[in-house]
Amino acid sequence: MADSTFIHETADVKSSAIGAGSRIWQYVVVLPNAKIGRDVNLCSHCLVENDVVIGDRVTVKSGVYLWDGIHVADDVFIGPNVTFTNDKFPRSKVYPERFAQTRIEKGASIGGGAVLLPGITIGMGAMVGAGAVVTKSVPPFAIVMGSPARITGYVDNNESVAPATSHAASALSIVEGPVTRVGVGDATLHKFKRFSDPRGELSVGEFARDVPFLPKRYFLVFNVPGEAKRGEHAHLKCHQFLICVKGGCTAVVDDGVLRREITLNSPDVGLHLPPLTWGTQYKYSSDAVLLVFTSDYYDASDYVASYAEFVDIVNSRTQH
Repeated sequence: MADSTFIHETADVKSSAIGAGSRIWQYVVVLPNAKIGRDVNLCSHCLVENDVVIGDRVTVKSGVYLWDGIHVADDVFIGPNVTFTNDKFPRSKVYPERFAQTRIEKGASIGGGAVLLPGITIGMGAMVGAGAVVTKSVPPFAIVMGSPARITGYVDNNESVAPATSHAASALSIVEGPVTRVGVGDATLHKFKRFSDPRGELSVGEFARDVPFLPKRYFLVFNVPGEAKRGEHAHLKCHQFLICVKGGCTAVVDDGVLRREITLNSPDVGLHLPPLTWGTQYKYSSDAVLLVFTSDYYDASDYVASYAEFVDIVNSRTQH
């Protein structure tokens, strides 16, 4: 335990694994095997059990009990009276062989009075609203609210993007149509030609012109429950092109630094996701049909399904 660590005289702290600059306030109980990082602030009336890891610069407000199996990464905020659980089927005097593991990833925030069921992950930078009941894992940078908690938006998505109407230059020279950069990596929105007459409407696009590659595969996403989310991955080499041919959904585009929400609700607008672009789709209407073209055949090794791994890959390529 570092000399700069402050422990209030009323606290009962048995662990010596406490980083420099951490402050532990009135009536906090810390069991012997707990690990607490640097510059942590544990407010009054908290409990930290043995199999608990708390990273650096974490704030835990009053009335929070961190049970065995709770791992908290750096820069996390946990509001007052947040309730963690670690046993899906609790019975008095009956203990599981191992308690469920719950992880709060770097930079996440949990609002006061929220309840987290066991065995879930709160993703990097996510925000859990006050009083939310979180029953399943929360994606990175998602905002969840309610009971049960549902995604209502994503952090840093205040700038909305309308369907492309200009002739802004494309990042890909082979594109020969109206294209708008969305401001996240090399992702672009494409506006197709649309024709209307008494017989109905027609929208048309040409591959390697309006769609900036020759596809080798397509798939359709439909009958998606309103609270469900799709995507949540990036590709190493594969390009994707998304068109919501019926209904609507919201796409989140993320390059590891910036992210933005884009509404797809017209069959004459497509979204190009280049390689190393993290894509998530949610807020599907009940009638939504999302058509996706891909530049390559299915290859499981091309998928990056961990956001932390995705950020590491982006950073490593940027440095080189």
